[in-house]
Amino acid sequence: MEKRWKEIEYDPGLAEGVANDLNLPMPVAGALIGRGLCTVEQIDHFLHPRLSRLSDPFGLPGMEEAVVRLWDAIDAAEMIVVFGDYDVDGVSSTALLVSFLSDLGAIVSPYLPNRMLDGYGFNKPILERCVSELRPNLIVTVDCGTGSVEAVTTASEAGIDVIVTDHHEPSDEIADALALVNPKLGGPEETRMLAGVGVAFKLCHGMLKKGRADQREIAELTDLRPYMDLVALGTVADIVPLVGENRILAHYGLKRMSTPRCLGLKTLIDIAGIKDDVQAHHIGFQLGPRLNAAGRMGDAHAALELLLTQDEDRAKSLAMKLDHANRERQEIESRISNEARADANANYDPEVSFALVIAKEGWHPGVIGIVASRLAQQYLRPTIIIGIDEDGVGRGSCRSIEGFDLVAALTQCDEYLIQYGGHTMAAGLEIKHENVDAFREAFNRAAIEALADKELRPTQRIDAWLGLGEIDNWLFDSQQVIRPFGHSNPSPVWASSDLRVVRHRVVGRGHLQMTVASGGVQLDAIGFGLGEREVPAGPIDLAFQLKKNFYMGRETLRLDIQDFRAAPE
Repeated sequence: MEKRWKEIEYDPGLAEGVANDLNLPMPVAGALIGRGLCTVEQIDHFLHPRLSRLSDPFGLPGMEEAVVRLWDAIDAAEMIVVFGDYDVDGVSSTALLVSFLSDLGAIVSPYLPNRMLDGYGFNKPILERCVSELRPNLIVTVDCGTGSVEAVTTASEAGIDVIVTDHHEPSDEIADALALVNPKLGGPEETRMLAGVGVAFKLCHGMLKKGRADQREIAELTDLRPYMDLVALGTVADIVPLVGENRILAHYGLKRMSTPRCLGLKTLIDIAGIKDDVQAHHIGFQLGPRLNAAGRMGDAHAALELLLTQDEDRAKSLAMKLDHANRERQEIESRISNEARADANANYDPEVSFALVIAKEGWHPGVIGIVASRLAQQYLRPTIIIGIDEDGVGRGSCRSIEGFDLVAALTQCDEYLIQYGGHTMAAGLEIKHENVDAFREAFNRAAIEALADKELRPTQRIDAWLGLGEIDNWLFDSQQVIRPFGHSNPSPVWASSDLRVVRHRVVGRGHLQMTVASGGVQLDAIGFGLGEREVPAGPIDLAFQLKKNFYMGRETLRLDIQDFRAAPE
């Protein structure tokens, strides 16, 4: 689908002032202003994140009650169970809280659901199994639990207190927990976009503040900063906006990941072959998929054990197991992607299809989320992929596009669903096979209502236009200060116009390699996955990210092609 190029607008006078004050190239100053940073002070705060700027954890609802109950449980040597989720956010949240509470002297044990056996979240059957196995006095959920009304009520009736920490959008019913710590239910604006691990970190911070106020020696001796490798891991992997508090947590956590406190994380970094300092893209494309693989294929305990173990041999064995599971996941995902794409191609009509709902028996529920994400990006439509089991129950993963609230749309169609929940951009559901067709029609109507007046064509963001002569190491080094790149803070995309294509060819598995020139400057470019695109015969405009290439001991600048088009005559 042809992209619509959109240049980010900013005040050139303001950009010049920022560039001079902060010694930045004009394009980088403009890119910062284009992200809504309008003063030198705002930009300075953005470029220099500080832990001291994190909000008070007691600004979150339920925090006071949660902290007091946890300290009481530690004092009374009660059994605390940390109940998590099977994705990277849930596993890292669980590992963080178990490690932290253990260091405070708590008797604590983790508990994770099995994706295939238990479904999503904190539900009654898994609660009963957890109680039978561990006999907890207190359960703390991480990355789940806000809507777990039945499970929380059942626990309460059994004399078990429940503290919920979560970041998901609340539905109509909210669990009546002893404490419910969820920034979506109130608190400072800057906490609203925290990942589950970010909320768990806030709980840890609150524990230390309370402990130090009460002059507890263990609280005085405990430092939260070494745990931040786990906080960055879950924050980046959950694709929350990397601005505000998330940016601070990711910034410091990524620094910690270069020499992580977590032995298993260090081992996984080695297995993944990451040689440089760990950046957000390493989590997104190398570490996160390996940790997610165990949970996607059914049982996330290997990923959790890896993040908790202190045994080097065990860490290596677990990391290799996750690496193998990830390769297996890739094979299954490739097959389902091909089948789902064939279905979409056969039934998609851009005039009437404002959403995609594709279901098939036997699709593995652990990988359909990845497939849904890819189809949503390809077709620029909200996409739901549903795998139906032998009992006729479908589990679906939902992925959205900008401007479409998944949870609101699912609520309009809830008469066809067994259950659902999630975020504006990502959600999950369960549905009976016989209701899929009716649900598809209802969901498409909800999409038409929300998207009919929007231009459903992919947009190529352009942070600034520049000449090839402006591309140098200063520009590259300066753009790096915007890191960590991620959701709501993407890597800058530059554009150059009227370039001459010196040569081009397809290399590797369908990648477009070209050399472009202008005004005596010549640079190499690569377009990953763009090998089938036809290159115009004449001059082109090129949109690209600026990267460095290392080959045979030589370091050069490279243009990573995001899009190209024939230059206007």
